[in-house]
Amino acid sequence: MHLGKSIRLERIFDRETQRTIVVPMDHGVTVGPIKGLVDMRSAVSSVADGGANAVLMHKGLVRCGHRNRGRDIGLIVHISASTTLSPFPNAKALCASVEDAIRLGADGVSVHVNLGDETEPTMLHDLGTIASRANEWGMPLLAMVYARGPKITDEFDPEVVAHCARVGMELGADVVKVPYTGDPETFARVVASCCIPVVIAGGPKLNSTRAFLEMVRDSVAAGGAGLSVGRNVFQHKDPGALTRALRGVVHENMPVDEALAIAGEE
Repeated sequence: MHLGKSIRLERIFDRETQRTIVVPMDHGVTVGPIKGLVDMRSAVSSVADGGANAVLMHKGLVRCGHRNRGRDIGLIVHISASTTLSPFPNAKALCASVEDAIRLGADGVSVHVNLGDETEPTMLHDLGTIASRANEWGMPLLAMVYARGPKITDEFDPEVVAHCARVGMELGADVVKVPYTGDPETFARVVASCCIPVVIAGGPKLNSTRAFLEMVRDSVAAGGAGLSVGRNVFQHKDPGALTRALRGVVHENMPVDEALAIAGEE
């Protein structure tokens, strides 16, 4: 592996556990400045202090979240986007480059692909092209791959999720992010089909912190490499405490009840 890529991956993944807690904060382009992502320095500080491994955001937001103080945290620059205002919200377009991310001091880049959308060919082309460019620079690539389109009846179906993960791996990603399949047995099959780390997405904000921590615990037990979850973290009543609880589950194999207490819940 390119030495630069190895060094950058060590800023995103814990060296001991080889797992990660990534908190995406790229939602503003998609849905606007939602709760938890108004004061970006505060948002980044809370999860950094809690022990997250990295945050993920669009290139223009990096300046808003840079703090000049506090605990260091990895940075992944997201380079594709769409908005919910579009008639084609699942069609992701490239909006930045690997070179942009390098200039910003990023430790990685990420690209979003929605399999099954009518614009799938363009998104696959973009993923493959960015993978090649990122590899030239030694820049880790996270592929967010979901199944969303006219032929998709269940984006959480284990076979569909396994297909998503495999696409990310085969087109050159270093890490792939997919939905959790709902149970450890089926998610273990997804992980087994990939030779790169697989992290879970958060999806809609969950009503129960316990359910969230249990999902994370089960995914890690199945061989997952951690999580890349936004709203369930930064919209929590205490994002810093929840991040500390996630560190316990992901990096210390802490029981859920103990982690809940750290999060300030029963």
